[in-house]
Order: sequence, then structure tokens, then C-alpha cells
Amino acid sequence: MTAFQKTTRVMLVTAMALGLSACSGGFSSPFSGLFGGKSNDAGAVRQATRTAGAESVAVNRYLWAASIDVLSFLPVESVDPFTGVIVFGYGTPPGGGRAYRATVHISDPALDARSLNVALQSRNGAVSLETQRAVEDAILARARQIRIQDRGL
Repeated sequence: MTAFQKTTRVMLVTAMALGLSACSGGFSSPFSGLFGGKSNDAGAVRQATRTAGAESVAVNRYLWAASIDVLSFLPVESVDPFTGVIVFGYGTPPGGGRAYRATVHISDPALDARSLNVALQSRNGAVSLETQRAVEDAILARARQIRIQDRGL
């Protein structure tokens, strides 16, 4: 290696080192305005926490627990507490010979019959409206029981 190449490498490494050290001081990230400061600022963490905490669940917890309790003989396939949907797979109730599956939708935080919608299905197709209504009534009754136990009345 010639003296010229050595000198060029030393100068290049020195220039890169100086360039990198200059970036650490007053450089601001293009994302720094999003959180009101530098990107590694504690304010960013507080803002992210506030934003994540702003999501609220608009589902009645008594209806949710009662649905899972009453339909405990069915396997739970998926749940989404933010939309209030519980999807159950096929299962046979105790003492019954017919397999059912259910989808429960809790649409409101109120403990009210209008907040609950249950869709039942058997392997042969749709289930009678009376059976569906009986399951909804059982869920509502269980939700009221859980609420009474919770309040210690």
C-alpha cells in the first residue's frame, strides 16, 4: 500500500468519525414532533401509554362472563372483547344428543336484553327461535346472578 492510499484511508476514517459525532448533538429525528420532543424522550412513552389507554371496551362484563358460563359445554374458537363477539365451536350439551355451535354478540355495555344477540346453529342447520330465545334468557338470568353476587346484595 502506498503512502497516498494510507493517507487517504486515514482521512476518510477521520471524516466519517467526525461526521458521525456531529450527528449525535443537534440532530433531530423526523419523528421527533410526533411525541413532543426527542424520539427517545420519556414524553414519547407517556404519549404512547395515553394513546393505548384511550381504547375502551364497550361490552358488559356480566353478559360476557354469563355467555361463557352458560355455553361452557361449547369450545371457544375466538373472542374479541372490543367488538363483543364470542364464537363457539360445535359441542353437545349435557344430557343432549344434538351438537350446537353459537356466536354471541354483546353490543352495548348495558345489562339489557337488547345488548345480547345469540345465533345458534346445529349440524343440520338453523335452530328454532324458541331454543335461541331460551339460551338468551339463560345468559341474561346468569348475568343478573353474577351481578348480584358481585355487589354482595
